[in-house]
Parts: sequence; C-alpha cells; structure tokens
Amino acid sequence: MKITTTCCLGLLMIIGSIATAQQPCGGPAAVPPIKAVTDWSQFHFDPCHTGFDPYEFVLSPATVGKLRLHWQYVIGGYNNSSAAVVNGVVYVGSFDNNVYALNASTGALLWKYTTEAYVSSSPAVANRVVYVLGYSGQLYALNASTGALMWKYNAAGGNYSSPGVANGVVYVGGYALSALNASTGELLWKYTTGYIQSSPAVANGVVYVGSGIALYAFNASTGVLLWKYTTGDNVTSSPAVADGVVYVGSWDNNVYALNASTGALLWKYTTEAYVSSSPGVANGVVYVGSLDQNVYALNASTGALLWKYTTGDSIDFSSPAVANGVVYVGSYDQNVYALNASTGSLLWKYTTNSDVPSSPAVANGMVYVGSDDGNLYAFGL
Repeated sequence: MKITTTCCLGLLMIIGSIATAQQPCGGPAAVPPIKAVTDWSQFHFDPCHTGFDPYEFVLSPATVGKLRLHWQYVIGGYNNSSAAVVNGVVYVGSFDNNVYALNASTGALLWKYTTEAYVSSSPAVANRVVYVLGYSGQLYALNASTGALMWKYNAAGGNYSSPGVANGVVYVGGYALSALNASTGELLWKYTTGYIQSSPAVANGVVYVGSGIALYAFNASTGVLLWKYTTGDNVTSSPAVADGVVYVGSWDNNVYALNASTGALLWKYTTEAYVSSSPGVANGVVYVGSLDQNVYALNASTGALLWKYTTGDSIDFSSPAVANGVVYVGSYDQNVYALNASTGSLLWKYTTNSDVPSSPAVANGMVYVGSDDGNLYAFGL
C-alpha cells in the first residue's frame, strides 16, 4: 500500500494533537518533535507535577493487562522515592542512604552515591545533573553519568519534599523554600514558611508549595509572595498545575482547586480521610488517592465525582500517574494498580511483598515503582 505525503502529514497532526491535548502548565506550547524516548524527569513527570505523560502510546487500556515484570533491583530498606527516567537511565533514592542509577531496560547498576541520611525524596534530572534531597537536609547535585558530586546545599530540614527544576533553577523545601542556581548551587532567594513536606511545582513563572496549613504561590524569579491559601489542616500533598488551576490535597480530607493566578477557591471535594497523595491531572480529570483507601476521579472544572476505586488499604504518599487512558497508583495493600482512566475499572495489578508508598513513573512503555519490600520494580509488555 502506498502512503501519500498528505496521509503522513495528517497522521503527524493527529499524533501531535493527542500529545498536546493538555498543556500541563496551562500555557501555549509548540507541537513537540516526535521522539523515540520520553523522559519522566522529576516527581510527577515535569515541573508542573501533573503526573501526566502525554507521549506514552505503547501502554493503553487495551494492552496494559499484559504488563509483566521485566526486572527488579534490590535498593534496600523502605522506598518512598519515585523514580526519574531520563535518557535510558532510572534514578531513585532509598532508605539505605543511597541514590541509584540503573539501566532502564535491564536494571543493571550504573552507579550509586551514598548520602548522609536516607532518601525518600524523588530525584529531579535536568541538563545531565541529578538533584535529590536527603533526610539530613542536604540537597545533592550529582553528575548524571558518573554520580560524582558537583555541589550540595543545606536546605535546613530534610523531608519527603522532592526538588523541582525549571528554567535553570532548583526549588527545594526544608524549613524554608530555597531557589538555587542549578549549575552552581548559588542561593538566589529563600522564603521561610515553616516545615515543607510538599514538593514545589513550577508553572508560568510561579512556584507553588504547601507548608503547614497553607498553599503558597511565589514569583519564581524573585521569591515575592503572590498569594497564600489557608486550608483546614496540613498540606503535605504536592500541588499540580494545569490550565490555569492549581490542585492540592490536605489533611482536612479535602482536595482543592484554586485559581493559579489569584489563589481564589474554585471548588473543593471532601473525601473520607486525609489526602497526602498528590493529584494527577489529565484531559479534564483530577485523580487523587486518600487514606480512605480510594482513588478518586474528579471533574477538573467542577470537582464533581466521576468515579472512585477502592483498594485494600490506605493510599498515602503514592500519587497517581496518568498515561494514554490508564491511571497507575500504589497502595498500602502491597499492590500496584492500573485503572481505566475513564471508568475506574481495574485493568491490571501486581502484588509486591510490602506497602507501595512510591509514586509510579511511566515512560516508553514501562512502569517503574518502588515498594517497602526494598525493591524497585520495572514492568513492561
């Protein structure tokens, strides 16, 4: 069969429209070039932390049921860290005080770097540098190819917060939000909020982060406070920003949707337990887990419940990843789940040997997720 130029151009336009149906940061963007390898570069995919990979076309509701374990690597101890996947390498932290770099296809160890304390933070990778926060409060910048230390910064309070990287700046939580030159580690600005466990999200020149009982919005360049929204309890959930709205969970059992420019409340949805899971946002739907054991799918514009799926135990730190019509999430019932993004029906699950607090990363037809059994798992077709 002869394929005409017109047909090929039409196919490219269709693929481009699918890949850019949602701009995660809500801003205009050119259609990206089609590439064989897609990166999941930091916590919840990109600086906006939507958890949405728009370039995944291998795994789908039709194929995900055929997922099989490709490899598992013993990283030791508990594993809250969510993997970053960049240029064929998986980077992940562990409670054994190490940061690991593994071959994404085989799981072979490429290097590991020993930190001063355990690592529950998720690595962020940009321009061949890996940034990760240890529980000692040290932010490490490591050469992505060798693991060599390039610089480190004392964030004064280590925690579960994962660094966000955007436009040559690293944003990291501690007892304050710090903005650092990504190349040198030089402090650009710092704002003291109190203890930060939320991971900063960056979109359209604004950085958003939870601390205490509030969500903060800062000018990403200057650190000037733009607005602050107070919830009814702690905000350890990491914000996700999409289409001019910031979504975040709180220990007051609510999921909030706020105007990203003003902080005005658009809607809130009340679950049956507190929400520390970070929302995933894709194609007009917000997906989030709760300690009430449920995964919720909410209309992103109105907050109306579309569906919920009940797992066998709490969903705490694990935050939903969304790709090509499938939602992936871990639960304290020891399972990793793949759910139909439209209906919430179960498509696939895998049982590990302990709780799954890690947030799945989905890239290039593979799913990477850690378990408290000390393993990082890689699944593919």
